[in-house]
Amino acid sequence: MADLRAVVGYAVACARPVLAIFERERPDDERPQAAVDAALAFAQGAERTKVLRDNAWAAQRAATEARDAGQVAASEAARAALAAAGAAFLHPLAKATQVKHILGSAAHAVRAFELVAGDDPAAVADHLARARSLASPVVVDVLRRYPPAPNAGGRIGELIRHLDAALRAGPG
Repeated sequence: MADLRAVVGYAVACARPVLAIFERERPDDERPQAAVDAALAFAQGAERTKVLRDNAWAAQRAATEARDAGQVAASEAARAALAAAGAAFLHPLAKATQVKHILGSAAHAVRAFELVAGDDPAAVADHLARARSLASPVVVDVLRRYPPAPNAGGRIGELIRHLDAALRAGPG
């Protein structure tokens, strides 16, 4: 459980900065913030309850609504919040698809920043480096228990694979 809490803490740290992107576009929608708050509570010792799952689903709906309104960066920010809450449901079976539970929040956050920066490669590199620096040795150890991320998932999948490879490679 301590390892799972560390993974969720990492996901929260990745999602928090992009909440501002969501809130700028959708100031009256608190669902992504609530998902991050629920994930943080879990990371700090709260039980893994239906409240966490309900907040994750609410963030998913917020992401869909933002996307449908043409607010793609806000949608990705809400997906980062969804992934932070969803990280608490990482499955112990060593399947490559579970890597998204570990790195999904980071990838969606990087994508939100990428969209805001007009797909600027330097901004992407900076945010990937930040996501990498936030990963504690415990998070990296948990990641290494799973096979590498699968070759799927579009741009988010690319970002996950990049982070996955960088974290497995170690410092540097």
